[in-house]
Amino acid sequence: MEIIRVKDAVQGGKKAFELIQEGMEKGAKVLGLATGSTPETLYAEMTASDIDFSHMTSVNLDEYVGLGGSDDQSYRHFMDVHLFDKKPFAETFVPNGKASDLKEECQRYDDVIASHPVDIQILGIGQNGHIGFNEPGASFEGTTSVVDLTESTINANKRYFDKVEDVPTTAISMGIGSIMRSKKIILMAFGEVKAGAIQKMIEGPITNELPASVLQNHNDVVVIIDEAAASKL
Repeated sequence: MEIIRVKDAVQGGKKAFELIQEGMEKGAKVLGLATGSTPETLYAEMTASDIDFSHMTSVNLDEYVGLGGSDDQSYRHFMDVHLFDKKPFAETFVPNGKASDLKEECQRYDDVIASHPVDIQILGIGQNGHIGFNEPGASFEGTTSVVDLTESTINANKRYFDKVEDVPTTAISMGIGSIMRSKKIILMAFGEVKAGAIQKMIEGPITNELPASVLQNHNDVVVIIDEAAASKL
């Protein structure tokens, strides 16, 4: 696990973009992408660049159950606004949060992942150590599934909604087993609120009570953190 310390989220986005460029130069074709505030600086770097992504495929980690691409708070909408509308990809995959059969949608998404193996996976980390929406207790072997969001995750996401009652309580999430099959993983974390999770992820025991700790078992992980997120190491 390589630890890269940066001044702030902007510098972190630049560093993550450099790593993606290097990967693409070496033949990477599929990017696993994340949503939320953490990767926004990375997507800003990507959209400001002259790099052509039209031959690339993206596979996103998750989507809220009940929200579709036309919903402003959906992750499909987030990706369109922050990246895809500005930098077209050959194919973009995000789980369908409005699927009528969620079990069938999870299987469909596993098939997508199997047919588009991720070369570089971008991750954030929750304050409780979740990656994707794989909350504490999630199986390290898990594949795509419908997950119940914890109270801490709901509270962390409520800033994007008018009121906490509007925050979805379930989501479709790529499983930890699928994430771990990515060839390279870049995890980004900024701010003091992430310091505890980062310390446990890097220095603590490997336990599914801190899902991100499983990354200690992956052979190519880069962790990009600012000084605040690194403050408990």
